[in-house]
Amino acid sequence: MLDLHVTIDQSSGFCFGVVYAIEMAEEILDERGYLYCLGDIVHNDEEVKRLEKKGLRVINHEELVHLRDEQVLIRAHGEPPSTYQLALRNNIELIDASCPVVLKLQNRIKNSYDKDEKIYIYGKHGHAEVVGLLGQTDNQAVVFQGLEELDLTSLPRQLTLYSQTTKSTDKFYEITNKLAEAGVQVAANDTICRQVSNRDKELRVFARQFDKIIFVSGSKSSNGKVLYNVCRETNPHTHFVSKVDDLRAEWFSPGDRVGICGATSTPMWLMETVRDQLLTY
Repeated sequence: MLDLHVTIDQSSGFCFGVVYAIEMAEEILDERGYLYCLGDIVHNDEEVKRLEKKGLRVINHEELVHLRDEQVLIRAHGEPPSTYQLALRNNIELIDASCPVVLKLQNRIKNSYDKDEKIYIYGKHGHAEVVGLLGQTDNQAVVFQGLEELDLTSLPRQLTLYSQTTKSTDKFYEITNKLAEAGVQVAANDTICRQVSNRDKELRVFARQFDKIIFVSGSKSSNGKVLYNVCRETNPHTHFVSKVDDLRAEWFSPGDRVGICGATSTPMWLMETVRDQLLTY
């Protein structure tokens, strides 16, 4: 036995937007026995599998086109206006679990678009939230994942900058400063969710306290990738796992103090399952 001392970070786990969406889904599943969801309700395969066993039916936008007279859940990431228009045509009742932080951002971007501002969005190409944000601009805004994608010499001399809610605050301000240094007048809108950005500082404190860190997250989670890197920068002995089967006993030494943490899309039950497995080593 390795006699590991294992602690779960109680600040990790679902953000309030994800909690809201999952609670709404479970309530309807308990009543009806099934519910359609447009895209994965959360970027965590293990949680999606759990809900599918309860009757959740995950569909994509192509499948939505052919669906009629049903209820469909919109997840926390939000959706573009075209989704709401399609729902009206197909007599679909949308159960809107869009995160309030995302909805506020959508409204701000729509207002900027109505004022004919040059809108740039710091975010991940194709991410569900970003697709919804782009939709507020009739897909006219420019999305970029890093400054290397932009030609600083040909940018508008004046632009409005927004960010996907789960991006790094430090990176956002670094981008803002570099644009200003290049002579671009930036109307910067810090639209990053503080429940997410504060995890950055909290995880640095948490990761320093242990010999090894197990970071639990779905591989699709943008937030998970950011927070995993935060942990790894703080504690090089950090390992990424998506499920219990990813754990390896050889990562540990006898008596190690092990910290378990995760993304805003990581369920607490999954981190507890990882803990229970570590305690068997």
